[in-house]
Amino acid sequence: MDDVPEGETRYLRTADLIDSGLSARQIRAEVGAGSLIRLREGVFVRADCATACADAVRVRGRLTCVSELRRRGVFVRDKHDHHVHIERTSARLPPVPRGWRVHRRTLARTPDPRAMSVDVFDALLDAVRCQDPRAAVATLDSALHRGLLRTDELDEFFGALPRRYRRLRGLLDSRSESGPETLVRLMLRSLGCSFDLQVSIVGTGRVDIVVDGWLIVECDSREFHSDWASQKEDRRRDLAAAKLGYTTIRFVAEDIMWRPDVVLAALRGLVGQRARIGSVAVAG
Repeated sequence: MDDVPEGETRYLRTADLIDSGLSARQIRAEVGAGSLIRLREGVFVRADCATACADAVRVRGRLTCVSELRRRGVFVRDKHDHHVHIERTSARLPPVPRGWRVHRRTLARTPDPRAMSVDVFDALLDAVRCQDPRAAVATLDSALHRGLLRTDELDEFFGALPRRYRRLRGLLDSRSESGPETLVRLMLRSLGCSFDLQVSIVGTGRVDIVVDGWLIVECDSREFHSDWASQKEDRRRDLAAAKLGYTTIRFVAEDIMWRPDVVLAALRGLVGQRARIGSVAVAG
């Protein structure tokens, strides 16, 4: 498994194991001990191999789309457990478990013959098709932010998609540090708000989004805000921002992703109230 690109996993053939110094008897012993897993005749992986990748190889496919991106730490919103790519020319395949999504598109990047997943470029192409437009933008923002998709690849990327997806390009912003942050940004855009991302405020630190110069929007996840110490720190930062005239609203990632109507209504109410107060002041 030497010289394997970062993030890529490859399976092993019997010949690979023998070349590494194992005898047929030792291979059987390692399978019996669980340090090697036999996926199908003559195909093995180490015990620490990602389960989703191993499952894809069992059906003679490769992990792709949101499944592969989730494994690489890219934000995705799709709930399906397994997306696998199977070559169009593949025949006599084992049955694919119910609920899996099979992709048979011709790949833009040819993977190593023993790769257990497609190139991240192809996984992103599949994910744009599989998700709704807002989730697709959040996924692409995440990939750009993590350096898994480069800005100089965007011409090629959108050229490989049907024309209807090209409008998404103008919505991308690699400054978004999380998928929920992108989703909120798109909501604010739909409301016609002006905003900036990752703003540093004296005494408060860096905040996710500042809207119209007065409203701070923070997108909180369990990963960084679950313990009481973190929550106390958040509240103290909010107090420091209030001293400077800012209002802070915090949304949890779960609501942003699965109850967007509630989040949008809250944003609309805050922005609308500020606009009404401003109108009254001007009239007075």
